[in-house]
Amino acid sequence: MVTFLKAQAASLTASIVDYVATVVGVEILHIWYLTSNIIGTTLGGITHFTLSKNWVFQKKNSNLSSQIIKYISVWIGNVLLNNGGVFVFTNYIGIRYFFSKLIVSVFVGFTYNYFLQKKFVFK
Repeated sequence: MVTFLKAQAASLTASIVDYVATVVGVEILHIWYLTSNIIGTTLGGITHFTLSKNWVFQKKNSNLSSQIIKYISVWIGNVLLNNGGVFVFTNYIGIRYFFSKLIVSVFVGFTYNYFLQKKFVFK
């Protein structure tokens, strides 16, 4: 249970980085919301990997290159699920990108990311 709670704290921290970068990209830099979403997801992914490796799963001495390859493969799925979901919710359902991102990222975080991080990347 402690690992799950630490993983959620790491995800929350990474999500904050992700959201801030996305909103800055869209609202301040006037970058298209899907491009900003990818930038935010990338920065959030880097944050999440670092926290997961060093704090959540405490795999500091594990093979870094193997973990990075595994993480990137899971992260690519995450980007596809997040961008696809944000696109559908924003363009077809009519929900503003920020709320679409919130809905999709919470769903993907609980159903996809945690289990793959625990069982595949940082096992």
